[in-house]
Amino acid sequence: MTSTSSETRPFGAADLGTLVVLAWSGEAPDGDMPYLLAYPLGDAPNGPEASSAAVAQLLKNSGLPVGGELVDAATRPSLPVSMLVEGGQAVVTMPGCNAQCVPPPEWLEAVAERGYAYLVFTTRPWPEAEPGKPLEAEALAAFAGSEETLDSAAHVILPARKLRG
Repeated sequence: MTSTSSETRPFGAADLGTLVVLAWSGEAPDGDMPYLLAYPLGDAPNGPEASSAAVAQLLKNSGLPVGGELVDAATRPSLPVSMLVEGGQAVVTMPGCNAQCVPPPEWLEAVAERGYAYLVFTTRPWPEAEPGKPLEAEALAAFAGSEETLDSAAHVILPARKLRG
């Protein structure tokens, strides 16, 4: 008798390499939309393919499908993915992974207005966009808007949470 295991496979955090999160806001028909783009640099010890595979496993283990289906985290309370916006920072938390960034003021305004951000978490490495290096708006638009990036990404509407106090 053969059975299929439904358990989640672990991934090695080192296999992820460096993960980067960028925040920006863009025009939408109903006002500014706050976006987050998460991507690997592809600098894992076993190369870019290992980074992509580890990100894909992280997304799968978190219940996020890769390939276009939009997940609204507000309607899935058991989804183990969240975003905290506090002190001018955004922190995305997933099982085995936390990523934070300092978004621009217009992003913070857009997320305060909407109460959520649109996360695109791609398995596609972007080694040219290293943290600390200047990033041209055209390069961001080309990478974030490319079919290859979007098709290899999980798409999530993440409610903005704040610390209680």
